[in-house]
Amino acid sequence: MEANEPVITRAELQELHQKYREMKHNINNTFAVIMALSELGQRNPAHLEKLAKAVLQRSPDVVSQLNHFGDVLSACVRGEAAPAVAAPTSGVF
Repeated sequence: MEANEPVITRAELQELHQKYREMKHNINNTFAVIMALSELGQRNPAHLEKLAKAVLQRSPDVVSQLNHFGDVLSACVRGEAAPAVAAPTSGVF
């Protein structure tokens, strides 16, 4: 290891893992609702509008969570303080 190479502590790694688990859980919940609505839309086309609204509302949150986690991971690798956790911008379905 080089002298200037950042070292991540066990506590920082555990915190990063917890943030990853939370992000994964939130994204899985979003996709589960979208998948359920798509199945309903196949049976009843009236549900397709609700599906489209859900995708349009929640997709930016998924991208935002992935970008934020990438920023947190990059900060840890560089040995910097992690950015604050960003909350999803849209509400629950």
